Amino acid sequence: MTVFKDRIIRAAKLDINLYEEVEADRGALGQAMGVVVLSSIAAGVGSITRVGFSGIFIGTITALIGWYVWAYLTYFIGTKFLPEPQTEADIGELLRTIGFSSSPGLLRVFGIIPGLGAIVFFAASIWMLVAMVIAVRQALDYKSTLRAVGVCAIGWIVQMLILAILFSILGGSAKPV
Repeated sequence: MTVFKDRIIRAAKLDINLYEEVEADRGALGQAMGVVVLSSIAAGVGSITRVGFSGIFIGTITALIGWYVWAYLTYFIGTKFLPEPQTEADIGELLRTIGFSSSPGLLRVFGIIPGLGAIVFFAASIWMLVAMVIAVRQALDYKSTLRAVGVCAIGWIVQMLILAILFSILGGSAKPV
């Protein structure tokens, strides 16, 4: 448990060596999934006053699906459309690094404090995005941070389109019930 906690803290500190470590550690996939689940639960707890307790369950499931979809899209975009000459990665490396990039999302639990919700969620989102760029840069062995930003942006846009289509097909709604 100490290694897991240490990894979460190092990921939140944007420690490049941590992202290299989990990229290489095939056994870290469970930990990466744990970070995504904990971050999602934190978001659910932080938004209870706005969406109720159902947000914890729905948010966790949506985050896990989104994590996998974004990792796959990032893998495809980063290795097929925008690779650098030294780019070499597999989907597991991206799942592990991107999973740990969710660690700043644990702070979203503080969104439950009245008046802080929007600020906490905004700050955590920016921090998670920066961590995601670092995770992608390390997993895809990029020298260019700008290329990693581009891959993340393209992947995020495509993921949002896919989720919007799925929600419309499945009858989901972004409106509170």
